[in-house]
Amino acid sequence: MPKKRNAENKGLPPRWRKIHGAYYYRVPEGFETAWDGKKQFRLGKTLPEAYKVWADRLSILDDAKTIGQLLDRYALEVVPMKELTTQAHNAVALKRLRAVLGAMPLTSIKPRHIYQYVDKRSAKTAAKREVEVLSHAYTKAVEWGYLDRHPFKHEVRLQGEKPRTRYIEDWEIVECLSLKSRRKSGSVLAIQAYMRIKLLTGLRRGDLLRLTVSDMNEDGIHVTPGKTEHTTGKRLVYEWTDELREAVTLAKLVRPVSLTPWLFCNRRGECYFNDDGRAGGWDTMWRNFMERVLEETKVKEHFTEHDLRAKCASDAETLEHAQALLAHADSRLTERVYRRKPERVRPLR
Repeated sequence: MPKKRNAENKGLPPRWRKIHGAYYYRVPEGFETAWDGKKQFRLGKTLPEAYKVWADRLSILDDAKTIGQLLDRYALEVVPMKELTTQAHNAVALKRLRAVLGAMPLTSIKPRHIYQYVDKRSAKTAAKREVEVLSHAYTKAVEWGYLDRHPFKHEVRLQGEKPRTRYIEDWEIVECLSLKSRRKSGSVLAIQAYMRIKLLTGLRRGDLLRLTVSDMNEDGIHVTPGKTEHTTGKRLVYEWTDELREAVTLAKLVRPVSLTPWLFCNRRGECYFNDDGRAGGWDTMWRNFMERVLEETKVKEHFTEHDLRAKCASDAETLEHAQALLAHADSRLTERVYRRKPERVRPLR
């Protein structure tokens, strides 16, 4: 029975481990010459760097025979191009997929296997997201020439999650923005400035927390959404309005450190995101802010940062404007998930 992996190594490819803040590959016995004679080969400090070095060393095979081999290449070439938080989620998904399906021949999977995979898991939502990763890996398999067609695309119909319907009313925003801060900077004031900008732009959490002062130009806020940075590279310019200028000015004023490139920063003047793509400090601030809102204001129903993004889309006058604000490639996603106001219908006369 294989040895149980330490918590910090869960989700990593086989024989990988994290030691003193860097990623290492435990070289199989007899293969040391291909890895500079080392038994523990240092791959890199960050996951993207580690995957790149590993890919270069392995000289990826031209053919994959098993699902596990396909997932290995997917982890090497595709996952590092995603957002850091998505990379972490994909790593967990790949680990679970390898454990169940890794030994199967690449060409043997059928739609029934997908249904069985989801059916046997108690965590249905997680299983469906893992299937999404597997499906994308098979899409890449067709692109890489392993297969002529995707074996289960458009042939599996899994019941999706019901979209959230929470719509934040205007009076609730007023209540949140009226919450008194106990300090002259940071925490409550930073969250309130963040809310103002998010409600005006609809920016994703990652894009908003990574804004720098240099992104503020004469014509507006220049943003390259993280979801398209490594694909289309599409750039957006959120044009200035009086309200947006005021919100950005407030965000600058309430920073705990003034000499920092970040619009939102921690007490050390650093970006809230760490190398692993997590923003634990910000998440704690948001959680504490919401606790005070529910205790000290008239707001009684919890809402998330994602609900703020949905309010921005819902309050836009047209679907096209909402889609542009949220930087969605497909308006159907905007309509189905983010437009949460009830549709007004004029009755017949």
